[in-house]
Amino acid sequence: MNVAAAADAAATSTAPASLPTGGDASAADPAVPPPTHNSAGVPWTFLFIGGIAALVIGVFGTRAAVYAGVVVIDSVFLVFFLRHVAFAAAAARWAPVDLYETPEIAVAYQPNVTVLVACHNEESVVASLVHGLNALHYPRSRLEVILVDDGSADSTGALLDRYTAGLRHIRVIHRHAGAGGGKSGALNTALEEARGEIIVIFDADHIPRRNVIGRLVRHFHDPRVAAVQGRCIIRNSVQSTLARSIAIDYFSGYLVNEYGRQALFGMPAYGGANCAIRASTLRRLGGWNPHSVTEDTDITMRLVLAGERVRYDITAVDTEEGATTLRRFIKQRYRWARGHQQVWRDYRNSVWDSKFLSFAEKIETTLFLLVYHVPVFCAITLFLTALRLVGIGPHVSVFEMLPLASLLFAGPFCELAVGLLVGRAPRRAAWSVAWMTPLFIVFMLVCTKAWIDGVLGHQYTWVKTKRSQWNALEGREAGDPA
Repeated sequence: MNVAAAADAAATSTAPASLPTGGDASAADPAVPPPTHNSAGVPWTFLFIGGIAALVIGVFGTRAAVYAGVVVIDSVFLVFFLRHVAFAAAAARWAPVDLYETPEIAVAYQPNVTVLVACHNEESVVASLVHGLNALHYPRSRLEVILVDDGSADSTGALLDRYTAGLRHIRVIHRHAGAGGGKSGALNTALEEARGEIIVIFDADHIPRRNVIGRLVRHFHDPRVAAVQGRCIIRNSVQSTLARSIAIDYFSGYLVNEYGRQALFGMPAYGGANCAIRASTLRRLGGWNPHSVTEDTDITMRLVLAGERVRYDITAVDTEEGATTLRRFIKQRYRWARGHQQVWRDYRNSVWDSKFLSFAEKIETTLFLLVYHVPVFCAITLFLTALRLVGIGPHVSVFEMLPLASLLFAGPFCELAVGLLVGRAPRRAAWSVAWMTPLFIVFMLVCTKAWIDGVLGHQYTWVKTKRSQWNALEGREAGDPA
């Protein structure tokens, strides 16, 4: 279970030569391309669900149909509740060992690395981004950094040129406005010029810890590893109550959920930032999917379905900004929900046809794909409860709805609690858990709207989350007096 120690023990003193002048030889390998369409659902989904409901009501009556719906929803919640508890147990037992008790071991394995960052209208964070990338502890002869000014309408491009002047290992690519593809398109453009054996990706608001490259790439000494995900921490949690709550949620997501998937199934997700992937694998897969608004989830599935594996390193840490307003939170989570639900439609059948996944792994992968559908079930639960409270529809007692209410929150709050403990969060952070319930209700509504828009076929393109103007170098908002 001690992932960090295992990675250190596997590393050897094999040292690659300096960066080559050409691309990866495997770029010529047969590609396994991403879907070439935006896989929006169709209104037939509603007709199918409505038809099943009408059939059950016609045969068994309205009351029996409602009970059947309650049983189905209860079953879904029970499965996810057990999954949450299993992840929490694994993290509570082994994550502290990896975080605090594993000794540092010198790792001599240092492959050639290219760092890619897509920047679109990021003028408020590019200074801290370049500062953080320039401070990375990794041999300069084996490191190149490519920053993509992705058609920015502000001063991002000019600032990138200014801040990187004189830094020979960092260069800037300027992509014209309207080039398309969002973050995926920008990264694919940079990939064409990348010379590293390993590609490391950060988002523009991220500031990596100095040792993060070495912590990520040491896992690639194992030829079975295709990608590695690091841990992200919210750095502006003092800026607002919402940002503090998101920081708590990240404790749950990275210290418990990702760790649990790694510990129990060896199948963590590739998160899209603070992560690394083999250049040869990425090119063979056809690069990032420009038709997906969550390119990270999409490439996770393509890796798994190609028989490749992702590894999670809890000690490879960087920081990022959390949303500070409800509007930004909703827009960000809507994008995540639309993208994740799209990936479900793209790959759900392929999971069960896969020759690389065991039966248990197929179940876990299906549950992973359904994560952003569970809040939709939760919204249905609240809707049924509201109908009962106003006396509309068949009678469903409080005791019959109790399993819904308990399973709805018990699993996620178990993960939150373990995340706080493993992360050794300050005492005052525990009070932020109280905000998770109303925040989760907002999340339910956002996911439900995303699902409805998806099955109706409403088109949606990648949208960047607006930054908070938080000066990461000085720990204050940009423009505030010193």
